[in-house]
Amino acid sequence: MNNLNIKLGTLVLVFSLVGGCKDLDEINDNPNGVSPSNANVNMLMPTVLVGVGQNILNLGYQDLAGVVQHTQKDGWNGGHNHYDWGLQDWSGWYGLLRTNQFMIQRAEETNSPFHKAVGLTMKSLIFGMITDLWGDAPYTKALQGSQPGLENQLPAFDSQEVIYRGIIEDLKAASVIFASANNASVIAQYDVYFGGNVTRWHKFTNSLLLRYSMRLSEKIPALAKSGVEQVVSSGVYISDASEDVVMDFIGASAGDSWPTAASFDAGSNFRRLKPSTTLLNPMLENQDPRVRVWFREVHCQWVEDKTLSTATDPFIRRNGVLQQGTVSLTDDQYVAQIAAGNKFTRHYNPDLLGYKLDTRNYVGLPPGLVAPSEHNRNPTPGQTLENQHASQLADVYRQAKHALLKARIISASEVYFILAEAALKGYSAGNAESHYQNGIRASLKTWGVEIRFADFIVQPKVKFNGTIKQVIEQKWIASWTNAGEAWFDFRRTGFPELKPGPASPEPVLPVRFIYGGNEINFNNNEVTKAINRLEVTPYEGGRGANNQWSKTWITQGTNKPW
Repeated sequence: MNNLNIKLGTLVLVFSLVGGCKDLDEINDNPNGVSPSNANVNMLMPTVLVGVGQNILNLGYQDLAGVVQHTQKDGWNGGHNHYDWGLQDWSGWYGLLRTNQFMIQRAEETNSPFHKAVGLTMKSLIFGMITDLWGDAPYTKALQGSQPGLENQLPAFDSQEVIYRGIIEDLKAASVIFASANNASVIAQYDVYFGGNVTRWHKFTNSLLLRYSMRLSEKIPALAKSGVEQVVSSGVYISDASEDVVMDFIGASAGDSWPTAASFDAGSNFRRLKPSTTLLNPMLENQDPRVRVWFREVHCQWVEDKTLSTATDPFIRRNGVLQQGTVSLTDDQYVAQIAAGNKFTRHYNPDLLGYKLDTRNYVGLPPGLVAPSEHNRNPTPGQTLENQHASQLADVYRQAKHALLKARIISASEVYFILAEAALKGYSAGNAESHYQNGIRASLKTWGVEIRFADFIVQPKVKFNGTIKQVIEQKWIASWTNAGEAWFDFRRTGFPELKPGPASPEPVLPVRFIYGGNEINFNNNEVTKAINRLEVTPYEGGRGANNQWSKTWITQGTNKPW
């Protein structure tokens, strides 16, 4: 959908297909449906592309953003702030894989190499997400439920190594196809990523090959090195923010809008999300121009005042004048009055209060607080009113759709940071400093603040210092709204050096999702074998091996991230 003008009616159809094609058995059972033997391969594409975009965003903007401390929640925060996770099923991902497998089949039957390559690319991305999130999973025997035999009904779990190797081989195969394919068989509006642009798909595929090659850099370094160098030598990969792989939103209903669109829940979900101090503080220190794009100044700023005869003002001040009886305004009132030019403050005396409050314009929530809604002496804790003394996300995140509101799947910024890390590892990948700077520039361009690049890149802690730690930390910032990648990098490298807060049940961050009830109930023998291959860590805490602190193959033996 990037740089593509598609009519609203087509987009509504695209999003409706996400629910309409998840289970191909429904097509077989529906007397009014289309026969699988006559299915148009173009019609299968948007189900997969939209579903993947929504899933990645919902992970990277919600609970995984809490894990990597991009955001914290001050309500309904257990899963977000404290990793209070239960069994998590992967049926949504495998539903997309079934549709995708049918697309590959129909592409072969109709002699459409373009659609086959799209299917191989999306298969790689989806299986990549599954194994990144859970660990071992059905792969070689997956998606064969229509075939006879118990081994197809209850598929074996393949090791992560087998899955990652398969992903890389499928991406290489797709890349070869895209190198010579044309888009003659494509109906452009159903390719909601690129409108049938073969070159863009080729760059996407090769960029994913960079991602998954680097994922293996600690476990199979020779394979990682050759994979990266192959793509670099081809010169075919995402190299500008205009080529980011993104998905727009329609904004017509809750299901096709940005997840925190205030028009569909009166702003409840939006108000719970706050920037984490772990992310906000270094951004403020380095005068990061993305701060104003992502976050809003506090509605009411604390002012230190040692002449005050009480510990704190009992009420807020508007333009310096105490507002008798008014402890706080509602969110809507604050937004309207601040837009009209009013300034709201409260004074406090640190000598009488006994400690200092955060008096900055931007205030985040520290990770893992026991009572996050009370942070910075909020006078209205709980869910009735927002915390007037902590920043919210920028107002754009209230909207249902906007030019900045996109599901971001992979970006030029991520690619350049991968190449910077590769160069620092000694791969033939070009100049590490140039890639690092290009990664930052691409992110600033994505968020509309590229004009500030020259000032930002010379900040003492931003200026290139030749360390992988710095590269990953800037990549972590740039992964805003795609926190899954930041989590996967953290597990692989230990950077940034994230620590959980006081309410976390364990003193380290989680490293995987917990296998879900469907597998435990219906494929117990196979999931038990996979669970037994997990490395149980000192943070098991009586939960059994199938917990979020057990290590999968990708981190076993690496001493990472802890």
